[in-house]
Amino acid sequence: MDAFAVALAVGCALRRPGLRHYLRLSGTFGGLQWLMPLLGALLGATLRYYLESAAHWIAFLLLCWIGLNMLRQGLQARRGQSKQVSDIDPSKGVSLLMLGLATSLDALSVGFSFALLGESVFFPALIIGLTCALITALGLYLGQSLARFSRFNGYAEIFGGLVLLGLGVHVL
Repeated sequence: MDAFAVALAVGCALRRPGLRHYLRLSGTFGGLQWLMPLLGALLGATLRYYLESAAHWIAFLLLCWIGLNMLRQGLQARRGQSKQVSDIDPSKGVSLLMLGLATSLDALSVGFSFALLGESVFFPALIIGLTCALITALGLYLGQSLARFSRFNGYAEIFGGLVLLGLGVHVL
């Protein structure tokens, strides 16, 4: 659900995401949701305590950093200090990677659980990744629709930044 909420915010910010945005966001979010349980299973119980205690802080910092950047860019666009809000693309580069990591860190614990139970994690991780990719695409689409039909269309980037900040606080 956190990947859905982030995709919703990104869809609002982009307003008209294209196929590349869908593929990048869904592929990254779904891929990381698939990879993290596998990584968690590999790390197993050895590093569980250290990673679990830090995962919430890492996700909090990543989401807040990107949320604050989106909020700042949205406010600058509202004041006419930047080109256009639609020029901002959180589905690329470092922002995309950080959003993907922030929304998938909790999946490490899924891998830990499977390792402790002695169960195979590959098939469940695959289902998790595919489901996340589909939900991410749906969130992106609904965010685009929300931005298009909203009376507050000019505030989409600000809304997206606030959603990410809220998610960061919720994770913490």
